[in-house]
Amino acid sequence: MTSAANGPESGARAAHPDHLGHVIFITAAAAMGGFLFGYDSSVINGAVEAIRDRYDIGSGTLAQVIAIALIGCAIGAATAGRIADRIGRIRCMQIASVLFTASAIGSALPFALWDLAMWRIIGGFAIGMASVIGPAYIAEVSPPAYRGRLGSFQQAAIVIGIAISQLVNYAVLQIADGDQRGKILGLEAWQWMLGVMVVPAVLYGLLSFAIPESPRFLISVGKKAEARKILEEVEGKDIDLDARVTEIETAMHREHKSSFKDLLGSRFVFLPIVWVGIGLSMFQQLVGINVAFYYSATLWQSVGIDPTDSFFYSFTTSIINIIGTVIAMVLVDRVGRRPLALVGSVGMAVALAVEAWAFSADLVDGKLPTAQGATALVAAHVFVLFFALSWGVVVWVFLGEMFPNRLRAAALGVAVFAQWIANWAITASFPSLADWNLSGTYIIYTCFAVLSIPFVLKFVKETKGKTLEEMG
Repeated sequence: MTSAANGPESGARAAHPDHLGHVIFITAAAAMGGFLFGYDSSVINGAVEAIRDRYDIGSGTLAQVIAIALIGCAIGAATAGRIADRIGRIRCMQIASVLFTASAIGSALPFALWDLAMWRIIGGFAIGMASVIGPAYIAEVSPPAYRGRLGSFQQAAIVIGIAISQLVNYAVLQIADGDQRGKILGLEAWQWMLGVMVVPAVLYGLLSFAIPESPRFLISVGKKAEARKILEEVEGKDIDLDARVTEIETAMHREHKSSFKDLLGSRFVFLPIVWVGIGLSMFQQLVGINVAFYYSATLWQSVGIDPTDSFFYSFTTSIINIIGTVIAMVLVDRVGRRPLALVGSVGMAVALAVEAWAFSADLVDGKLPTAQGATALVAAHVFVLFFALSWGVVVWVFLGEMFPNRLRAAALGVAVFAQWIANWAITASFPSLADWNLSGTYIIYTCFAVLSIPFVLKFVKETKGKTLEEMG
């Protein structure tokens, strides 16, 4: 007989909610944190050159102002797990919403450069919290049969946030006659780009009041009746709800609440599964994906494309990002997480290598030669497509479900902290690296894409179709 902790006695593996639309709504609401992540990651793209001009700063200082939000993200990610275990997932979402709203207003109305940097750190902290809570919450409320597709909502929300921010930036730029510092109702265009972030931040907070708390958190604080009701909502009436509550409760009694010391093995070194999560997170960023969203307008302008066209190409990249994400959402529960990751790694490596070749050409009158310019544009879109249909989605799915219950919150926090640090390293270094050698920079990203292949083959295990209680 299978033990209760393993899951099959309750029928959890085959659980199908009576109202799948309700579960999708819950998942989409939680994934609004991902939307904020994507929006903030990309909206700054439209303000980079305006900030450089307004404050008369060089590439190094500019990069720090752009990337400093990621330090806040890392801190928020590192602390979110413990906060969520103490006050619940929903309360964390509400705190993140308030902080992000304040950040959006402050970033749009800065008194000085340091003021702008401070508000970006605060917004980063909020996004870091949301980036941990979203995948964890979604994994905890999703039936196993749907968890991959529902888990991919996080990345879907990120890429939609990126696309919407690019569309808003483009619209604002048109109103300002193509000038990032053009005045609209007394404020410069770039200030409006940052200020519009108030809308999704407030919406995230409002939606958090419309979704239930995680049943696993409720069980951890002794609210079994509430947890049973929510499990019935999200997994259906056909499963044995009492057995399901017992499965989760038994796992929690067998294991205590996650803390940082739980992640350590002998000699105070992280457990292997934690290193795998860190590796997945870092490879997702070290291939240079966020260069495409933080600096794409600046990048295309640097090789001779005019500002309006550069914003248009940034938007088309975002559309490709959405298409790739939809492909991943369709395939992630059919073909599995590992195959998608491997296909994506190969595709990204090839596309990045082609970009490196294209950028190696000498500029003619400030522009790439026609052949190399067209090749660079196509390769950039291909790179984003392969990222979106693989690592963009599967990393968030993996992180939400790969850790044992006793480690999940703390391990997720450490893994996402590493992701933000890698994101910061790429974002802060790109302007200086590009000034040094743009082609060489893309060779570095190519190497990381290639290295991700043996990493997945050797260390990453498939998690498709397993209950969270089977992960440890």
